[in-house]
Amino acid sequence: MTDSRHIGFVGLGAMGHAMATTLLRHQYRVTGYDIREEARKKFETAGGNSASDAKGAARDVAALVLMTVNIDQAEAVLFENGALDSLPKGATVVLMATCAPSRVAALSRRVEATGRTFVDAPVSGGVVGAEAGTLTIMAAASQETFTRARPMLSAMGSGLVHIGTEPGQGAAMKIVNQLLCGVHIAVAAEGLAFAEKQGIDPKVALEILSGSAASSWMLKNRGPRMLQQDPAVSSAVDIFVKDLNLVLDAGRSAKMGLPLAALAHQYFLSASGMGLGAADDSQVIEAYRALAKLTK
Repeated sequence: MTDSRHIGFVGLGAMGHAMATTLLRHQYRVTGYDIREEARKKFETAGGNSASDAKGAARDVAALVLMTVNIDQAEAVLFENGALDSLPKGATVVLMATCAPSRVAALSRRVEATGRTFVDAPVSGGVVGAEAGTLTIMAAASQETFTRARPMLSAMGSGLVHIGTEPGQGAAMKIVNQLLCGVHIAVAAEGLAFAEKQGIDPKVALEILSGSAASSWMLKNRGPRMLQQDPAVSSAVDIFVKDLNLVLDAGRSAKMGLPLAALAHQYFLSASGMGLGAADDSQVIEAYRALAKLTK
């Protein structure tokens, strides 16, 4: 009989590692896999078990968590790399990456047709939230499937919400979240770059704005890193190139214009084109700084 506390976890990047080790702290037995050997070794050092491939991570587990970069990787893990065939019948696939709602819905149907269950459960809160177990998790699944997965999901995120019974609804909510996050980061960068252009010390500007009505969580979180030369990467510029592209695709599908999201996407895309794709997303400010130089 499958141990309900044995979890497979694919995708041990910064977020995935933090989430998987949080499960370990809650006494789950986790078998992790990542294509990078150094990520697997890091997880072993943290007390987890590692598999040599995705099939190994899915073997004899009650649930397989996918924290991949995108849905293409999730599909490859499940179908091309054989993880779904290795996963016991009745076990649950939990997709926690940011993906297009229509593709999540289609993937859930493919998984459920094989006798497994599916939870659409994207997250928000960053590495800090993942390490603390305070992530917001937007879960969509049947009530029965959600009830079974709830203890594991609650271990990773104190902000767990059952948003609906149809996979794809969680992904849709995450898309809305990323729209606001991307726009908030971009407008914070615009404001600080504009302050610099006006000859204001950006540190002073950040201090004033952080305590005013103009403040936002993103300004307080990303603002200090915008003023650093080479900040540590919490979330990369290219993540928002990808996520805001998903937002715009969803807008096109719904025939709804999203002009602020489109403009923010262009600035993240510009920063990526400047060679900053792997830099912290706060460095979108460099695109605004480049624009400011053109207006001198």
